[in-house]
Amino acid sequence: MKPVYLDYAATTPMAEEARIAMQEVERDFIGNPSSVHAFGQEARAAIRKARMEIADLIDADPEDIFFTSGGTESDNAIIKGVFFDRKSRSLPCHIVTSRVEHSAVLEACAFCESLGAEVTQVPVDSEGIVQKEAFAQSLRADTALASIMLANNEVGTIEPIRELSALCRERNIPFHTDAVQAVGHIPVSVRELGVDALSFSGHKLYGPKGIGVLYIRKGVNVSPLLTGGGQERGMRSGTENVPAIVGLGAAARLSRQSMQQEIEHLTDLQEYLKASIASIEGSFLNGARTKLPGNFNFGVHGISAEELLMRLDLEGFAVSAGSACNAGAVEPSHVLLAMGRTPEEARASVRVSLGRFTTKDEILAFAAKLCDIVREIRQ
Repeated sequence: MKPVYLDYAATTPMAEEARIAMQEVERDFIGNPSSVHAFGQEARAAIRKARMEIADLIDADPEDIFFTSGGTESDNAIIKGVFFDRKSRSLPCHIVTSRVEHSAVLEACAFCESLGAEVTQVPVDSEGIVQKEAFAQSLRADTALASIMLANNEVGTIEPIRELSALCRERNIPFHTDAVQAVGHIPVSVRELGVDALSFSGHKLYGPKGIGVLYIRKGVNVSPLLTGGGQERGMRSGTENVPAIVGLGAAARLSRQSMQQEIEHLTDLQEYLKASIASIEGSFLNGARTKLPGNFNFGVHGISAEELLMRLDLEGFAVSAGSACNAGAVEPSHVLLAMGRTPEEARASVRVSLGRFTTKDEILAFAAKLCDIVREIRQ
């Protein structure tokens, strides 16, 4: 059997539609989008079309869509951008986030804290869900931004963003959500969620790497991190990556068309995987009951994730021990620790993430091999 890829939460294979769209741009479009001649305007039109496709995916106005290099830059741009705007006006800056955010958010908050901002990390329950009462109590008169992820990258927990953003709206506090794991996989509407800013990345929804999106609602004060030629309406200077933008536009269009079918497919596979792992003595699941389809985090007491990953990799199955951005880290997952798992349980936990191209035969083979490996290790 050929190697089986079960790490879609780290990155997704590029859709053929996105690849073809990028190849056409690289072959036919040579102009700089900022140039006024026909070559430049052709490239600009391609960006405009992609911006509309992406806006449609998240139910946003196209003029509120800004292109970045990925989810990390988008997270940094909104968090640091709000902080620098407040600092330029000599205003205090308090930021509210959670203990289970991606490192792109937590490190950006830590950076702002080192320069004088105050940061509050709201706790979560055993399923990784941010508690509304604790979140409400963390909001202050000088809170400049709240940033809570839509879906967790390690355990798949979906946060109650609509309720949390409503608490901020009552107090006129901008609300940002890191939606990197969610966009393209579950329905996402910035209007229904009530968010003021949202970030996501192309390579998580079958698009190219090196391209991301930051949605910012009109009226939110943000200082740009990159200045220069004034591209992206002054929010992100630098010549646009036209092929990647067009590729992301194609991936966004495909995601809208196939999302419901993919959700049903992954839900079926996930239920089978859940039953198979439950049959292993000493196994435990991490995350909420309602979670992203295809994201499955589990552990087996007494067996380290490192050993399990190595054995699975030798058998041709690619899975991970949490966030790909923290691969190789010896520390237990901060997400699992925040959920109340012990360091030993966190070090025993593995993430299996399925995607559009995962087949039932692959899941059957993985479940059988997992049981064999657990039995061999225990013997």
